[in-house]
Amino acid sequence: MPDFPLLPNPHDPRLTRRITGTDQTGAETTLSVVEERPLTIYLNRQEIVTAMTIGDYPEYLALGFLRNQGMLRADDHVTGIDYDDEIETVVVRTERETSYEEKLQKKTRTSGCAVGTVFGDMMEGLDGLTLPQSEIRTSWLYALAKEINTTPSLYLEAGAIHGTVLCQRDRPLVYMEDVGRHNAVDKIAGFMFRHDIAAADKILYTTGRLTSEMVIKTALMGIPALASRSGFTAWGVEIARRVGLTLIGRMRGQRFTCLSGEERLIRDADPKSIPEEDRKLHRKAAT
Repeated sequence: MPDFPLLPNPHDPRLTRRITGTDQTGAETTLSVVEERPLTIYLNRQEIVTAMTIGDYPEYLALGFLRNQGMLRADDHVTGIDYDDEIETVVVRTERETSYEEKLQKKTRTSGCAVGTVFGDMMEGLDGLTLPQSEIRTSWLYALAKEINTTPSLYLEAGAIHGTVLCQRDRPLVYMEDVGRHNAVDKIAGFMFRHDIAAADKILYTTGRLTSEMVIKTALMGIPALASRSGFTAWGVEIARRVGLTLIGRMRGQRFTCLSGEERLIRDADPKSIPEEDRKLHRKAAT
């Protein structure tokens, strides 16, 4: 079992670059800018996709992407994961023979930042899906929002990035970041698959919008609740209601909105006892 929590390292020199420019007055200014590089994912001998990513945890990203696309089954035995930094390629090897030529012909570009890609039918796998009937205390949500939003991260250091956090009750377990929220959640999925982490008692928190892709991936991972400081899309809400996912957005300070799965919420915290969020965090979230 891996050590928890697994948190971002905003000081990793591979992930950001210092760039000098000028501000609105013409004065010189230097800031940290997030790196972006390609990663080509293979499943056995077949090239699947090239993703734009910040470059950390390539093995988890590859595993999670393949798992969320239905190309890796829950019972698949992964015999090896080979990452070559020089050619920016990761190869996932399985005991089972795989071929997804037909699936690769059908792909949909999603609304995710850095342009997410979903192969095949986006609703595949949701038919008959039943998510666990866990409980979610509002005291946990408030505690998670405060801790996650103040944890040192690339999100706070440089902006222009999304974070996704796997949580249990009021405790963050794994915090992944990337230029696209779809990549960040795939890293979480890969981590869970690699280490056989149970999903039934977990909450997924994201700094990004609650879109159809985020809802689908969360549901397919078996996680019963998805929360964000950002807002919703109508299709994301529709799918969440269809599969019984608890969907909570606009979590800022005392406030949040639940548009699906209200029955899991236990309101054990008085919102008036929660301090308002620092306005500096609002400004950082917009960068």
